[in-house]
Amino acid sequence: MERTIGDVELAGIPLFKKGKVRNVFEIDDKLLIVATDRISAFDWVLPSLIPFKGKVLTQLSKFWFDFVALACPSHLIATEMGEFPAALRPFKDILDKRAMLVRKTRVIPVECVVRGYLSGSGWKEYKAAGKISGIKIPRGLRESDRLEEPIFTPSTKAEQSHDENISFKAVQKAVGNELAAKIRKVSLELYQKASLFALSKGIIIADTKFEFGLSGDDLLLVDEIFTPDSSRFWPKETYQPGKSQPSLDKQFVRDYLETTGWDKNSPPPVLPEKIVAKTSQKYLEIYRLLTGNNDLG
Repeated sequence: MERTIGDVELAGIPLFKKGKVRNVFEIDDKLLIVATDRISAFDWVLPSLIPFKGKVLTQLSKFWFDFVALACPSHLIATEMGEFPAALRPFKDILDKRAMLVRKTRVIPVECVVRGYLSGSGWKEYKAAGKISGIKIPRGLRESDRLEEPIFTPSTKAEQSHDENISFKAVQKAVGNELAAKIRKVSLELYQKASLFALSKGIIIADTKFEFGLSGDDLLLVDEIFTPDSSRFWPKETYQPGKSQPSLDKQFVRDYLETTGWDKNSPPPVLPEKIVAKTSQKYLEIYRLLTGNNDLG
């Protein structure tokens, strides 16, 4: 039976920061990102753990970092225990397949969201205003419709509170015109490249988000890319615009929570075992479909 990891402490290795899902440690001049099996929704970390989740996030990010390396390099140094510093070897049972050794960067304070389809907060904003992040969208579109071309719809990068969609002008104001233009261009290129590959595997990437950092003058991808936590994955064979879509991502948990009567202002409920099992299955399935590997569970 798969061991779940809810929190991580590494004796003698200082904690750099703790996010909703990841614990980040400082080791020499580098960082060690450890993906736990925690899951968050509606800005809350849920009390339930999802087996294999942390391993899927790490191994799928590694796959994509390698896949898009020519379009944009990443902060990734190593994911294999044999390539980690010797001080980490005693923690193999915790770190194996769920940890990334990465370069430190100056993280750009913008969530770089790309949308190819009308869903989620983009759909809500479109219904209300006919725009998403200030971009005018043609009238008469349905939920889950494919957009004429992918759009860059950035949002704030909030550690604790909810991310909010912002305009490209706001990004320019925050990081400067040149860097704003670069991250928009690279984000759209990454989405196009990955979307074509995913379609060949029977998967639609409806939308996704990236984070970037600077190392000197070099722009690097950081955190995670094209995972079930950062993207909407829809099976191509069941795609039917005009409604929400079956998904192979975290949306399944959000949809369940919407049925519970939880007010989203008080501590969230424990997920039933069948929801935990189904969520784990979805994470493993998207990993298998995209990478062709079945080596996690």
